[in-house]
Amino acid sequence: MGDQPVLLERRGHVGCIRLNRPEELNTFNYETLVCLDNILDEIANDPKAIRVVIVEAEGRAFSAGADLKERKSLNEQQVRRNVRKIRDVFSALERLPQPSIAAISGYAFGGGFELALACDFRYAIRGALMGLTEVSLGIIPGAGGTQRLPRLIGPSKAKELILTARKITADEAHTIGFVNAVADDQAHLAELCGKLAGEILNNAPLAVYQAKRAIDVGAGGDLQTGLDFESKAYEVIIPTKDRVEALAAFQEKRKPVFTGE
Repeated sequence: MGDQPVLLERRGHVGCIRLNRPEELNTFNYETLVCLDNILDEIANDPKAIRVVIVEAEGRAFSAGADLKERKSLNEQQVRRNVRKIRDVFSALERLPQPSIAAISGYAFGGGFELALACDFRYAIRGALMGLTEVSLGIIPGAGGTQRLPRLIGPSKAKELILTARKITADEAHTIGFVNAVADDQAHLAELCGKLAGEILNNAPLAVYQAKRAIDVGAGGDLQTGLDFESKAYEVIIPTKDRVEALAAFQEKRKPVFTGE
C-alpha cells in the first residue's frame, strides 16, 4: 500500500483518502497529520475532478486516535502543536466543498472518532467499536469532539458518551444517529459508501457544494441567517452552465451531463 501514512486514490470523480498505518492502528502522529493536511489541500483545490471524498483505512482499525507512543515522548509545547494540528486538519476536512463519507471499518476511538465526525456521512461495519475515550486518559477530546458530537446527537447524549469514555457498537452508534447505516462486512461497507457517492455524483457538483455549505452555515446559526445564506448560495448557481444544461436535458428528455461549470 506504499510507505506514506496517508494515501489518496482517485477513482473517477471520487477521491479516496486511506489511512495507512495499520500496524499502529492508524493512529495520528505528527507526520500523519501533515500528510493528511497536504492531501486535503490537494482535494480542496481540485473540485472539478474530485467531487466526493471517501475516508477509509487499511487494517483492522479505522483509527485508534492519537499516537500515544509518540505523545509520551513529546514535551508540552509539542503536545500543544499536535493538538492544534489535528484540530486544524479535521476542520479542513469539514470545510471541503466536496461531500465526505467516513467508512468506519474497525476501531474508531478518540481522534479516529473525531475524524469521522468531521465527515458529512458515516457508515460503519458491524462489530466496529467507537467512542471518545479521552477522559479515561486524563485529557479531553481536542479535535472537535466536544463541539461536533453535541450538534449531531444532542448535548445530553454527547455528555453521556464523552464523560463516561464509553465505547459503543456500530448498532448503538446508528441508534443514536452517529452513523447513517451499518454494513454487514467490508464488501457491504464499500458498497454502501460507493452507492451514496454515486447518487451524489449524479447531480450538478456546484449545486451540491453550495447546498452542503448552506446546510452547514444554517446549522451553526439562527434560521434567518441560514435563509440569507441560502439565498446567496442560490445566486451563485444561477449563472452556471450546469443549471442551463439541466433545463435543456429536462426539455429534451435526457440525462444531463454536468461539468462543474
